[in-house]
Amino acid sequence: MRQSDWERVIEAAMGPASRYLKSLPHRPVYRPTDPDEIRSLVGGPLPEEGTSPQEVVAALAQDLEPFLASHASGRYFGFVIGGLHPAAYGAELLVSTWDQNAGLYAVAPGVSVVEEVAAGWLLDLLQLPRDASVGFVTGGQMANFTCLAAARHQVLRDAGWDVEADGLQGAPKVHVVVKTERHSTIPRALRYLGLGEATAVEVPCDDQSRIDIDALEEVLTGLEGPTVVCVESGDINTGSFDPFHAVADAAERHRERGNPTWVHADGAVGLWARVSQTHRHLAEGLERLDSWSTDAHKLLNCGYDSGIAITRHPGAHRAAMSVQTPYLIHADGDVRDPMDWNPEFSRRARGVGVYAAIRSLGRTGVADIVDRTCSLAKRFADRLADSDRAEVMNEVVFNQVLVQWLSPDGDHDAFNDRVVACIQADGTAFLSGTNWGGMRLMRISVSDWATDDNDVDRAIEAMLRCADTA
Repeated sequence: MRQSDWERVIEAAMGPASRYLKSLPHRPVYRPTDPDEIRSLVGGPLPEEGTSPQEVVAALAQDLEPFLASHASGRYFGFVIGGLHPAAYGAELLVSTWDQNAGLYAVAPGVSVVEEVAAGWLLDLLQLPRDASVGFVTGGQMANFTCLAAARHQVLRDAGWDVEADGLQGAPKVHVVVKTERHSTIPRALRYLGLGEATAVEVPCDDQSRIDIDALEEVLTGLEGPTVVCVESGDINTGSFDPFHAVADAAERHRERGNPTWVHADGAVGLWARVSQTHRHLAEGLERLDSWSTDAHKLLNCGYDSGIAITRHPGAHRAAMSVQTPYLIHADGDVRDPMDWNPEFSRRARGVGVYAAIRSLGRTGVADIVDRTCSLAKRFADRLADSDRAEVMNEVVFNQVLVQWLSPDGDHDAFNDRVVACIQADGTAFLSGTNWGGMRLMRISVSDWATDDNDVDRAIEAMLRCADTA
């Protein structure tokens, strides 16, 4: 076996990594950057001759460090991006070092079993059916895709059609029902699945982006045949939760009229409410649905990328994802092949980070992250509302806050964009903008286990400073 100077490579990586992590409390969270500045450091023509691995790693660390967004700083509140829990970080170091191809048990037995254990712990944590199936995928997009692939299989099978064998040409029409405020990963998944984005039937929402249950009942009454309904646990803007018991009741009535029906919940953020005694009521009734997606790289604070697809129907999940071929060694008995539950063949063992985070935090630690981030979101809302410079536009029920900055000249939309741009350039914190209710607003997402009162107060000071100068 050819050897490399692994020690020098590790040294070249770990020194800068350690310095970066230690700098998080005081480094700028973000800096606006000209991409040409980055290209000038990392670009150029294809090298004709090689460079030692340790030199390449050292140069990468030096060149890219100034341009890193500090997601794990405790003051990154944009795009619902979580931080990085130390146990998950350590697990990712091991996963990269071991470099296991975690598709088959026969190829990577150790990490396959760890993912199996993590799957069981997740079902326990989230209070979902213990015999549900779990797939570790890249994020919310592929989690929604995986769950909806299982849904497509099930409702068409119940209508007498084998979609995996025969495709969609000539198949019974699958009615997909979505709410107007659905996350963009849902229509994108429908495109991937050949179900079509434009053919989805939209149901209106209330003033907090919750699905209108009377409108859903009316829509379902007018549909016949295989049906998939998509709802949401934790709206991306308001943080609201759909009325899951009422949705489940409506779906059951639709089934009783002879229509194969599957209900999927996009729970990228809000599925974690089920871990908390304080917030569990928001997600009551979710256990009655057919599938659930979530992200471990949000509130669980695992490293990127880490999404989770869960279904009540393992047979449909496996039929939609698995493949059998003679050159592979497929597991049998009670052994789990990870590739049976996700769209990938070769894959990194991303479930190991989930295992490490849960083992380190325990049930009470995960619940504490949920409760603290939600409490800090309320701190943002209360302090900004009291400032008389801004109005909080949503009911702050979870970790999301929608803010409208009040412009002296009445042009609130333009003023909001200027305030957000100023905050991003300031570097104390990072916030992002959004369109909601026909308005340009600022969106605050508290998702980092490391965020504390001081981080929130520093961010608010920067916001008010920007509101004075924007």
